[in-house]
Amino acid sequence: MNWFTKLFSRRPKNNLPPKKPDITPDPSNNPLTCCSEPIFTEYKKLPLTTLKKLAPLRDMDDVYVGQLAHTTLSYTQGSVIFRLGQKTNSVFYLLEGSVELQPNSDNRYTLSSESSLANLPLNSGKVCGATAFAKTDITILAISGEFICRWSGKSLQQPVAVELIDIELPKQIAGNRFFTSFSNAYRENKLSLPSLPNVALKLKEAMEKDLGIREVVKIIEVDVSIVAKLIQLANSPLYSPISPITNCQSAVTRLGLDQTRKLVMSISLKQLFRCKNPELMEKMQNLWKNSLYVSSLSFILAQEDGTVNPEDALLAGLVSDIGTIPILHFAEQYPNEYPNLDVLDSAIPFLSPSVGSLVLHTLGFAPELASIPKYAEDWFYDSDSDRLDLIDIVILAKLHSYFGTSRAKEIPYLNSIPAYTKLKNSKLTPDFSLDVLHKAKYRINAVMNFLS
Repeated sequence: MNWFTKLFSRRPKNNLPPKKPDITPDPSNNPLTCCSEPIFTEYKKLPLTTLKKLAPLRDMDDVYVGQLAHTTLSYTQGSVIFRLGQKTNSVFYLLEGSVELQPNSDNRYTLSSESSLANLPLNSGKVCGATAFAKTDITILAISGEFICRWSGKSLQQPVAVELIDIELPKQIAGNRFFTSFSNAYRENKLSLPSLPNVALKLKEAMEKDLGIREVVKIIEVDVSIVAKLIQLANSPLYSPISPITNCQSAVTRLGLDQTRKLVMSISLKQLFRCKNPELMEKMQNLWKNSLYVSSLSFILAQEDGTVNPEDALLAGLVSDIGTIPILHFAEQYPNEYPNLDVLDSAIPFLSPSVGSLVLHTLGFAPELASIPKYAEDWFYDSDSDRLDLIDIVILAKLHSYFGTSRAKEIPYLNSIPAYTKLKNSKLTPDFSLDVLHKAKYRINAVMNFLS
């Protein structure tokens, strides 16, 4: 018997969750994929301090989390908690014991409640990305996925960067003079923000006036390096050329006006990643290289999935960390105030998302692109849509970019994030993300060579 439940079968009044979830089987599930019944179900509320350790609850308002209805479910060793591809209306966390998660027949891993990763969900989104088995007697926390998704929707409806808000500094740097000055400059809109390179700016204006290919080509031809890059890309395997391209007009014709605009914007962004201070310039160069990699991964993932325009994904990946640029420029302006580079590095994740959205809003980017820095590392972002969107693609690319690095221990399991479960059903395995990217290595290198 399939036990998968709808914790919230009725819409809550006044946008508040009901006090007691209703646990009933989800009829949309496949009856052949049976799961185990919990041996005990309890509706007792957990302390707020316990809930606030969990992602993404730790980023939500305390009052909102305090109103959250939740259920604890107990299972015996060997129980099947949920199965790969199974639909669910709940997000599950491991409170006690150990579980084995199996994304496919070839891969499996064990998670203990004592691990820091137990603060991350076992699943996310509307479809489970793995099968979960109880390796010991376990206790599971079940929370309404709809409730968490409603919070994400509320966050998405907030202004991207028109209304500046205080940057919340972590305790270890809250009293630091440099970071206090930076957050004040941000709040008062006094930061020195980068501007678009001349060709990109003129091309953006031309496209807004709906000019034709000939006029667009005249603007681009002013910059020989951009012309060379466009011809190189038009002739690359990325666009499966039938015959070689030798001039700018033919390249623009093959790529299309809208794609050309996005590609020129992507090429031009490299000029923003510069500092005069050698130490900070090295960080800026590393930032550009990382942005290149995320951008390339975004492009390939978008091509493979076929839902998001690859050129949109290319540009989105490239601007995902653009908020770091004003931080490094601010440090360059006040060389006697900024802390050592390790402290600066530790603070950037708290400062960059809000600043990045401000930069893109100021540069006139579309709202969807302007929101990319804010959500690029929000692993549990969910648009409440079954289709991948631009933010989903960048999140997946960002996650992959940390594989094999020191950050790998901090990121959630791939199959537990909503973006992963939105990949086409035929690709709902780690093979899509890892094997495809390995096989597409030459394409990733082609994109990086094009932009570098």
